[in-house]
Amino acid sequence: MVDVILGLQWGDEGKGKIVDFFAKDYDVIARFQGGPNAGHTLYVNDKKIVLHQIPSGIFHEDKVNLIGNGVVLDAVTLKRECDSVAAFGVDYKKNLL
Repeated sequence: MVDVILGLQWGDEGKGKIVDFFAKDYDVIARFQGGPNAGHTLYVNDKKIVLHQIPSGIFHEDKVNLIGNGVVLDAVTLKRECDSVAAFGVDYKKNLL
C-alpha cells in the first residue's frame, strides 16, 4: 500500500507533522520532488527541529527515509540537517538513503 501526503497550498500546511505522526505505520518515508522547503517543524523530546531536506520520518529509526531522485538537493542544507538530527541521537546513516 502507498499513501501520499501532497500539499496543494503554499507549503505551510503541516505536512511534516502529519508525516511524522503516521510514519510509525509505514516502512518507507520519502520525499519525491521539490527542493529545500520552508521547513517541516517537529518537536522531539520537547525540542524544536526544522527539517528542509530530510524526510520527517527520520526520528523513527526503524523506518527507511528516502530522498528521491526528483528532489533538488542542497548539500550544505543536508549536511547541516544531518548534524542536527545526529545531535538528537539519531544515526541517520542507518536509515537515510
